[in-house]
Amino acid sequence: MNAFLDHLLYNPKEPLTFVSIFFWIYFSVVLVGFVMLRKRLAIRNAYLFLISLYFYYKTSYWFVFLLLFSTGVDYSIGRALGTIHQQGWRKALVALSVTINLSVLFYFKYVYFFSDILKASFGIDWTPVAHYALWSNQSFGTDFVTDRIFLPVGISFYTFQCISYTVDVFRRRIEPVKSPLDFGFYISFFPQLVAGPIVRASDFIPQLYKPYQVTRTEFGLGLFWILNGLLKKVFLADYIALNFIDRVFAQPTLYTGIETALALIGYSLQVYADFSGYTDVAIGVALWMGFSLTKNFHSPYKATSVADFWKRWHMSLSGWLRDYVYIPLGGNRSGTVASYVLVYLGLLGVALAADSWETPAIISGVVAGVYAVYKIWPKFREWLNTNVNLMLTMLLGGIWHGASWNFVLWGGLNGLGLVFYKGWQAIRPYKSRGFWIKAVGVLLTFTFITFTRIWFRSPDLETAQVILDRMQNNMSWALLLPVMIGFWKPLSVMVLGYGIHMIPESGKQAYRLLFARTHWALQGVVAVLSVLVMYQVMTAESQPFIYFQF
Repeated sequence: MNAFLDHLLYNPKEPLTFVSIFFWIYFSVVLVGFVMLRKRLAIRNAYLFLISLYFYYKTSYWFVFLLLFSTGVDYSIGRALGTIHQQGWRKALVALSVTINLSVLFYFKYVYFFSDILKASFGIDWTPVAHYALWSNQSFGTDFVTDRIFLPVGISFYTFQCISYTVDVFRRRIEPVKSPLDFGFYISFFPQLVAGPIVRASDFIPQLYKPYQVTRTEFGLGLFWILNGLLKKVFLADYIALNFIDRVFAQPTLYTGIETALALIGYSLQVYADFSGYTDVAIGVALWMGFSLTKNFHSPYKATSVADFWKRWHMSLSGWLRDYVYIPLGGNRSGTVASYVLVYLGLLGVALAADSWETPAIISGVVAGVYAVYKIWPKFREWLNTNVNLMLTMLLGGIWHGASWNFVLWGGLNGLGLVFYKGWQAIRPYKSRGFWIKAVGVLLTFTFITFTRIWFRSPDLETAQVILDRMQNNMSWALLLPVMIGFWKPLSVMVLGYGIHMIPESGKQAYRLLFARTHWALQGVVAVLSVLVMYQVMTAESQPFIYFQF
């Protein structure tokens, strides 16, 4: 009995994830209660809110109260926006929501990054303190760690959902949610809470008030997405990570440039299979409960350009950045005051963080030169105005993923890729889009995206530099065959994964529907066989989902 109760309590070594047996026991119990309450919508939504809070408690312990705080703030501001019509007050309220949400996100995710910048720029040795832990220890006698601020799982995802809700209410695109329990359920819906997709209120909230209805085909599709996601995670992502990729990135100096390049190609598959695998399971679990979640991936490695890639990869984040950052900054029409203020602050930060006077001097010279050209050359002014917002959006997208210069650089490289592609589109000598043109586009895009992942995967700039050096100075092609023989198992899985990825979308839709409409007994056999495959390749300690850290 005590062992069973221990499973119900938070245990950092046993998080409630899609690859744990306890999750599926938990979900089975949840589903029974959901079916019993399915016709009483208000009670059903309240029930799902409570079990979502429990899910987050099992994942992030007492940070569940932080989730409740964000939920309460934006529910209250949303209700106020529904009753206040004076535009000045409405702007103040939405500014308050954005300020509170971003302040919470900054404190938990970026405070150490900011502390490092202060130390590097001004010599200020400031150590952030977990004030919430101090207050709890003093008030309630708890023993929380006070010298380390831990990052709550999924904080970037639910913070962006809170902001989008308030902004959409301000823009009068949706009506404020009347029940705090319904709003809490929207923010904390457990399948997508900790790793997305980022769900818009306008897409999800109307579903809260629709009666439960799942067809036989929809149930089959839900099972397909669950099995598909789990196999992606366990068989593709975890297997190649543990048996190849993690070894190379842990000690890159021990491996040749060929092994490093192959590991990088493998990482592109790993991060896709891991993240899209999570969202596949989330979509399937939600579908079984009658809810439709936002599509998050559309075969991104079939993209023919960097712009096409970002329409296919992490689509919920790309759409969020477009609608709540890129367009408000001016989109592709012009730069705004906010755009250039952000540029100035970014350049100032780089200059202050520099180790020598040369970097600030170079930045000042470049800025002066750009300003002079901006004033005298109208075409350059137009080009700069239309691309500055694109770069800013990608830089913010990079820093969303993590508080380090690696992610800033990764976002900046992708921004430069988009700017280059736009310029190339204007001057390219051909206009046709034949097979070979598309094939070359796919190859170049994949190569570029994989190259930028050097900084996404590396823990710091030094490791990224080592990876670059190995690929630049130690590419002995004579070792290709021995490397392929030595790592034939993970490389075979990589080939299989990329092969499945490249199946035409029409073919994928066909076998999804075929599975969804087949007899339940055959579906059961496929499910059992899938579980057996996962059991054979699963390690004692499953890899955490990559996007949990964001």
